[in-house]
Parts: sequence; C-alpha cells; structure tokens
Amino acid sequence: MLVAGFPAGAWGTNCYLVAPAAGEECVIIDPGHRAAPGVTETVARHRLKPVAVVLTHGHVDHVASVVPVCGAHGVPAWIHPRDRYMLSDPEKALGARIGEPLMGELTVGEPDDLRELSDGAELALAGLTLTVAHAPGHTRGSVTFGMPEQPDVPPLLFSGDLLFAGSIGRTDLPGGDHAEILRSLARVCLPLDDATVVLSGHGPQTTIGRERASNPFLRPLAAGDGAADVAAPRQGM
Repeated sequence: MLVAGFPAGAWGTNCYLVAPAAGEECVIIDPGHRAAPGVTETVARHRLKPVAVVLTHGHVDHVASVVPVCGAHGVPAWIHPRDRYMLSDPEKALGARIGEPLMGELTVGEPDDLRELSDGAELALAGLTLTVAHAPGHTRGSVTFGMPEQPDVPPLLFSGDLLFAGSIGRTDLPGGDHAEILRSLARVCLPLDDATVVLSGHGPQTTIGRERASNPFLRPLAAGDGAADVAAPRQGM
C-alpha cells in the first residue's frame, strides 16, 4: 500500500494519492488550492497512473484543482450531490467573497466527468475499495472514505474535515451544523477500531483510539456524555 500526502495551498490542505504500490494506478483525494504541481510531482516520483479523483467535500480549499487535475489525466471525479454546487460557486459556500486575487487563481466549474457519491457506496478504483460514509456537519455533503485493514496495513479513514488530530471541522460556514457534526462523529467514527489511522484534511495523522481518548469533541461522545451537545472547544478548519 502506498499513501503519499502533501499539504497544498493557502490553507495547507492535505492532498493524498493512494495506490496498491509504487508503479500502479492511484486515486487522488482532495486536490485543493495549488495542489496540481504536487500531484504532478508525486505521480512522477512514484510512477503512478491516476484513475480517479474523490472529494471529501466541496469547500474551495479541497476542490480548487479538481478541474486541471482531472483534465491533465483524463479521469472522473466524485463528490456528494449536496456539495456539488460549490464547484461552480465556491464563494457561496463560504458566506462571503474570498478575494479577487485568490479567486483569479482558481479554475471554477465542474470537470468533464463528474459523478455523485452516496452513503454506503463502495468505490472499486485502482485495485482499492473505498467505502463512502456521508458525514454532514462541516458541510451538508461531507463524506469520509474508509479502507479496510490489509496485510501489514491498518484500516484507514480519510476523514476530510470531519475529524482532525485534537479537533473537528468548523461548523460556522453556510451548511455547517454543530449538532449534526457531533452525530456524524458518533455514527461514523466511534464504531471504528482504535487502530484505524485517520488521515485528515488538515494537520497530522492520528488514530481513532487516540482521538477517542483525548479529543475534546469525541471523548464526551465516546463516554455517552450529553454535555457534548453544548461543548465548544476550539474547532479546526
């Protein structure tokens, strides 16, 4: 298993390329702002052949490079239908203009081949199986991608902006809902094995076990503490 990730752009959003091994087909997860050069370099370094782009949600920091990346490799992209509008109207998703200089760097719109994700779907791509879990709260169409345990590889969760090391995604932008993200955390994350490696949309990797024990949002949910519904530690991106 090869997982090559790098932070990209103004928000340091993690973009991941996942393949059975070097020299194989790969899936690209969240090619965000200024991610295209990093994708090109990673593909060349590991001799990869991209076959698809999958998106955890529609915020511009996660999707800004989807059009050029899909175009360069002739591959489709997948997004949840509730976040699809953000590809063509990224400012609407942020509730305010994000500035002409930044917007001038973006290729706004949908790739030529755009497909929709659904909760519980299994994507068989590049010799891998990614299980989709709809996890609203950060956005209405947020999803995670899970991969089962394999020989010498623990189970993986590409959590997008649902769960971070020590925090969770912010819920103060249009489409965000704090109570909803807590329900998503309880439904999607808590049933996972403690050994599951969490590869988040921002920041370092962590594990479900570590977050279950120490994350100020996840820990009360794991303990069945109703106070989690009103807790307000600092949220992430």
